[in-house]
Amino acid sequence: MKDPLFDVSGKIVVITGGLGQIGAEFVKEFLRRDAKVAVFSRTASALKAEKALTKAYAQHTNLLLVTADITKKDSINNALDAVEAKWGVSDVLINNAGIDTQPSAPPEVSGPFETFPEEVFREVVETNLVGTFLMTQAFGARLIKAGKGGSIINVGSIYGMLSPVQDIYAYKKEMTGVPFIKPVAYSAAKSGIYNLTRYCATYWAKQGIRVNTLTPSGVWRETQDEHFHKNYHARMPMGRMAKADEFNGAVVFLASDASTYMTGSNLVVDGGWTAW
Repeated sequence: MKDPLFDVSGKIVVITGGLGQIGAEFVKEFLRRDAKVAVFSRTASALKAEKALTKAYAQHTNLLLVTADITKKDSINNALDAVEAKWGVSDVLINNAGIDTQPSAPPEVSGPFETFPEEVFREVVETNLVGTFLMTQAFGARLIKAGKGGSIINVGSIYGMLSPVQDIYAYKKEMTGVPFIKPVAYSAAKSGIYNLTRYCATYWAKQGIRVNTLTPSGVWRETQDEHFHKNYHARMPMGRMAKADEFNGAVVFLASDASTYMTGSNLVVDGGWTAW
């Protein structure tokens, strides 16, 4: 028996970055719950979808793969047109696409603040913040035109709420002689998400369009080295990183009728990181 509070069956859900680590888990969760899911990706190929989602999900009848560049208005509108042509005006937007820098990144993009490249800063802000703005703008405009409400969920980061703990990465210099500094660009871009969310939430509240932020913490990857895991786990109250699917419950809550009186809020799912 479906719980009507959390029922998202039949909803049309657009997910940017839906073939990434967290995004792929969102896609599978909404498909399991009988939603119609449109994945926006710069490289939305069937092969990439099979790798990210598994073949069964990649061939799901309720999945639509759409090539889209979220930093370009024309590309966004063409992608939304494709969704509407197949299913109609969407109900939910999950702004999940983003660029991050892992500890394995080369020094030219992970060096000291004083020498951090301007072009890299602009690229990250363009995708993580400007792309979210453009997607939200286009999506909201279509809801208004259709006279319907909806839910927009912007994915933030603990490093948008708080400054990165650089000590976690100090081992890189000790081991290799080359420091890794968690870059300023990601934090600056993600911090902007929170006030964009609040602005849009109050702007569209009376039109029934809800806008909230979901803030995850770090997610475990096989490519992360043991020294990083050890340091990160020591800082985390729960003593571990998140699994990629541990944000699914929160995103379904924000997309469903269980959160109809919630807008402009930040739902933090971070293992206790921001509670210190």
